[in-house]
Amino acid sequence: MSGRAQLMWDEGVTGYDFGRGHPMDPVRLALTKRLIESLGVERSPDLSVVAAKPVGDSTLRLVHRPDYIDAVRRASADPASAEQEYGLGTPDDPAFPRMHEVSALIAGQSVGGAEAVWQGKVRHAVNFAGGLHHAMPGSASGFCVYNDPALAIARLLELGAERVAYVDLDVHHGDGVQEVFWNDPRVLTISLHEHPGTLFPGTGWPEETGGEGAEGSAVNMALPPGTGDEGWLRAVHAVVPELLGAFEPQVLVSQHGADTHVEDPLAHLAVSVDAQRLAAEAAHEWAHTYAEGRWLATGGGGYAVVDVVPRTWTHLVAIAAGAPVPRETEVPAEWRQEVYARTGNAGPPQRMTDGLEPRHRGWDEGYDPADRLDQAVLATRRAVFPAHGLLP
Repeated sequence: MSGRAQLMWDEGVTGYDFGRGHPMDPVRLALTKRLIESLGVERSPDLSVVAAKPVGDSTLRLVHRPDYIDAVRRASADPASAEQEYGLGTPDDPAFPRMHEVSALIAGQSVGGAEAVWQGKVRHAVNFAGGLHHAMPGSASGFCVYNDPALAIARLLELGAERVAYVDLDVHHGDGVQEVFWNDPRVLTISLHEHPGTLFPGTGWPEETGGEGAEGSAVNMALPPGTGDEGWLRAVHAVVPELLGAFEPQVLVSQHGADTHVEDPLAHLAVSVDAQRLAAEAAHEWAHTYAEGRWLATGGGGYAVVDVVPRTWTHLVAIAAGAPVPRETEVPAEWRQEVYARTGNAGPPQRMTDGLEPRHRGWDEGYDPADRLDQAVLATRRAVFPAHGLLP
């Protein structure tokens, strides 16, 4: 084994650019990478930075239909000709030059990280440019062109994995990944997200539990709008560990969308960077407890592109590298200067914390049947726990 962790990075991923004014601003990727550098995380002896190749058509076809891949290519060559029946050329997914190439490059980082983990070259791999979980087999959706988490999981199955767990911590339902593996009992998808009645994509109800022959393989936690640190962490820990213990995955794939944050402009949860950091620590622990340390982590959503995303994903990379950044660490002045140069934002965060120390009450301490968060947890446990031989 050549090292503990790989950061999957190619500067070309910053070409994933839907244009001025679009929420998915690639500056969030560039600023994350620069913060990782400024804090010295890249100098960790257990972290290597690796650029994987773009995925080719044979890998893309593990998840996506050939006609859709062809449509993405056509739109890349001539964005004005994008075909909306494939979800391209829409307000959410405007076509842009080289869209196919950049999307395949992002997917390549997740697939390459999964291969390195499965083959024992590293224990952990992180692709914070990835986590594009809304892309469907035959269409773009929700700012996502190619579904890199699904492609990474499909590649793991192709390499011989028999059980892969996917934990999605984004504020939006991981609908694309769920769709791809709906009928596949080898893949456990767990998504904790804002209630589908109040947020895109409008799916992810507790009753969505998997297709015929794969009952219980899809797990959905629909969180009430306004859920903060305590409730979010309570929900995560009330559902994920027990299911992983029952499923016994050989690999854990996790998606760490930063859009659960209270400052995110596109959603309605109230989570802090500090709670997101704790969730990354939990995913790391789950990988070692339930998956022999095999862990692929991706980014995802996150549209507070200066104040939240870079800090959350820097914490994620540092945790995977075995060199966690202390919460009270000051953000380097050189990074704040780069923020101003790139965005004109003169007031970026000063520290790697929101100043909070989140705590949560364990599910085993009891629940309140009148509490909306506890009602959501119980609905999910009742829907899927019996299929895994667990008490709700």
